[in-house]
Amino acid sequence: MEVTGSKKDSCGVFGVCSREQDIVHSIYCGLMSLQHRGQESAGISTLKNGRLSTRKVWGLVSQNLKPKLWRLSGHVGIGHVRYSTTGSSTLANAQPMTDSHFAFAHNGNVANYMSVRKRLLNEGLRLRTNSDAEIMLRLFRRYYEESGDYAVAMESMASQLEGGYSIIILTSRGELIAARDPLGFRPLCQGMTEGSTAFASESVALDGNNIRLVGDVDPGTLLVASRNGIEEFRYNSCNRRAHCMFEYVYFSRVDSIIEGRSVYNVRFNLGVNLAKTYGIKSDVVIPVPDTSRTAAEGYSRQTGTPVAEGLIKNRYIHRTFIMPRQRDRDAAMKLKINPLKSVVTGKEVLIIDDSIVRGTTSKAIVNMVKNAGAKKVHMMSTCPPIISPCFYGIDIASYGELIAARMDIESIKEKIGSDSLGYQTLDGLVDAIGLPKEDLCLGCLTGEYPTPYVQRILEALKERSGIGTTRAWEAEIPV
Repeated sequence: MEVTGSKKDSCGVFGVCSREQDIVHSIYCGLMSLQHRGQESAGISTLKNGRLSTRKVWGLVSQNLKPKLWRLSGHVGIGHVRYSTTGSSTLANAQPMTDSHFAFAHNGNVANYMSVRKRLLNEGLRLRTNSDAEIMLRLFRRYYEESGDYAVAMESMASQLEGGYSIIILTSRGELIAARDPLGFRPLCQGMTEGSTAFASESVALDGNNIRLVGDVDPGTLLVASRNGIEEFRYNSCNRRAHCMFEYVYFSRVDSIIEGRSVYNVRFNLGVNLAKTYGIKSDVVIPVPDTSRTAAEGYSRQTGTPVAEGLIKNRYIHRTFIMPRQRDRDAAMKLKINPLKSVVTGKEVLIIDDSIVRGTTSKAIVNMVKNAGAKKVHMMSTCPPIISPCFYGIDIASYGELIAARMDIESIKEKIGSDSLGYQTLDGLVDAIGLPKEDLCLGCLTGEYPTPYVQRILEALKERSGIGTTRAWEAEIPV
């Protein structure tokens, strides 16, 4: 991925309900496995002695959440790691969000957040944060108090929202609720062991706890787990799907299984399809660490060109795409990646990255490798050109930061300084994922979105020329 680009996924969630054992260590391990999905803040809520207990910290799970973890002992609980897509970078916006009855956490983004927030404020509701998680919690609580039914509350809440979200909720009655938006934008899977049920953004969080993967939570479905077992409710009957293609291209860990697809296999096939489309003969194939390694393997397997670690990553610099300020990301990138001269000097080099957002990192890496002595540097992206903002949980927020929205491929090649530039084709992407095209959200690649409010926002942005860096869903645009 573009190390200094602004692709960010909003969060990772994990929850577990057990008949007997203390689950706080399981939640901790689950969040460690999901740390790649958010490094800004972390939190855990458990039910202890009939009361909800919550601890939220700034920064990394291992560094800041582990101390005094034993105070959160209990048989049911949820955890969350965050990067902010909606709401400012403050601990007040960290999750789980709590009230006296619920602890609430989600992964995703509410696209019509601004309009829903304004309506609730006009109704006299006092909000403590500027996070969409609080809006969702307040709506769920309102509709549950009216109906006394979790599925009805979820259906009523979802009818007010447009966006992508996977939700886990801990109740003061000791229940663990999991739900997924009707189109399934964001991933959510279920695992089970004897006496325990767990839910996670990715299957790796289950693996780290020796919990067997059962499958994905169906979109539009709500599950309620307790010590007495698990109940399933269909709260929305929409049959359309819009799974985020970026989960496969970049965000999910390579050892995860999403919608029954191995992320490793998808990325390998992305490399194979690049080779089939372009077939550039170079002396060596170099992945941009870490997410492009598997695609480089696929390209190498298809062409016979050797793959090598020509870009060395500093393991002690965390993922810079999660740093909120661009100047921090720029400085960290110089410390994070270093070319290996013995691999690139005198060689014709092909660099494979998972995607290109702004082009700033691609330009820096091409320049690094050329300065290290490469004869030629070719650049390839496993993702097609990103031409439009994302509204559903990935912080590709404005036209102003998308180089492919402003330039054609030849111009981008000149901008980043590579000798050639190749993007994955849309058909090659769909083929590698292995799901029907109509079941994927490809809005950031095509400008055609699966929900109507977002499409109207897009058209309004186009009329304004889409200039600026304001997050698209937070712009004050009447639609």
